[in-house]
Amino acid sequence: MAPPDDDVLWARDVHYSHGGSPALLGVSLGIQESEIVAVTGPRGCGKTTLLGCLSGLLVPSGGEVWFSGMPVHTLTPTSRERLRRDKFGWVGDRPHLVPELTAWENAALPLLLTGTGHRAAKRAALDWLERLDVRDCARKRPAALLQAQRQRIAIARALVHKPAVVFADEPTAPLHRADRAQALRTLTSAGRSHGITVVLATHDPEVATLADRTLTLLDGREADSTSEPACSLSA
Repeated sequence: MAPPDDDVLWARDVHYSHGGSPALLGVSLGIQESEIVAVTGPRGCGKTTLLGCLSGLLVPSGGEVWFSGMPVHTLTPTSRERLRRDKFGWVGDRPHLVPELTAWENAALPLLLTGTGHRAAKRAALDWLERLDVRDCARKRPAALLQAQRQRIAIARALVHKPAVVFADEPTAPLHRADRAQALRTLTSAGRSHGITVVLATHDPEVATLADRTLTLLDGREADSTSEPACSLSA
């Protein structure tokens, strides 16, 4: 079955197990371009696993995953890696920055890896660092930064190359409330202004209010799905 033409991401009956323990049990969804979708549910319900399957980081044991008409589930490991590098951005609950690189070099990494010139990559990285209020950290290395600063740099890195999709897995977990609000506003406003699709995994109902639509998982299955106007998260 081919996915709908207007879905940038499409999954049908996705199954996945970790070491024989089922994590996803037949999840299906379609996500349109520029849509912000929150995947919610308690810890251990399959949110991270679903994002892994949608992004090509994991290969489902059953079902299909498509990106813009491309069958992600049948791609070779090299092709999936290239897809993640060129078309996707990822923010996890920890920043995972390269310790030897400065903040701006970490933020610019997706551009540098795809051949963008040094000057243009630095300019784009500094722009995103400024939007996330960490431009003053540009020349510092991760060891000299606070956890909240490192996480905002990781968000800049996910957005700097204007990917088709950003996968955000509990992206504000290490941040205080005020920092969290700013980071989420930047992430969601970037999605809307640059036409970036955002798939946001969170167990926080307040964070989910920023999304256009919510998919709730429970024990690896779809528990509920809602569509509501997005609202702003207060600081």
